[in-house]
Amino acid sequence: MTESGLGYQWIQSLHSYLAYVVLAILFLAVANAIMGWINNKMFTMEKDLRLSLFALILSHIQLLVGLLLYFMSPSGLQAIQSFGMGGLNAPARLLAVEHPFINIIAIVLITIGWSRHKKFMEGRKKFKSITIFYGLGLVLILSRIPWNQWFT
Repeated sequence: MTESGLGYQWIQSLHSYLAYVVLAILFLAVANAIMGWINNKMFTMEKDLRLSLFALILSHIQLLVGLLLYFMSPSGLQAIQSFGMGGLNAPARLLAVEHPFINIIAIVLITIGWSRHKKFMEGRKKFKSITIFYGLGLVLILSRIPWNQWFT
């Protein structure tokens, strides 16, 4: 599919707009976990579990949309196939290599945080696991956003 295709444009728009939602929910989940960890709160199913789970699910959905876009976009796999790894300039390398690779690692970390929190009974340990792993995932995601394209 080409860059001018309707499907491509729809997937690209979805990936772009969903990113705002994912970042907001992920930020809320990390902030909630930090507050729960610091204040030694009980981990509740109604708020804490749902917020963390929602962040996990949205992150995975964003990853799937991003992977679909990676294979459809001329800035993704097609750029590597056309120019080779050595032929990519810094902005092209960010989109074709760094952004997808680092964000996959970020989603793996978020998933580890979710899995680890389930092993603990104590709220403080649950919050600590989510704080560390979701927080690291959030930092990695923020580090590889193509900021020059976000506000144009």
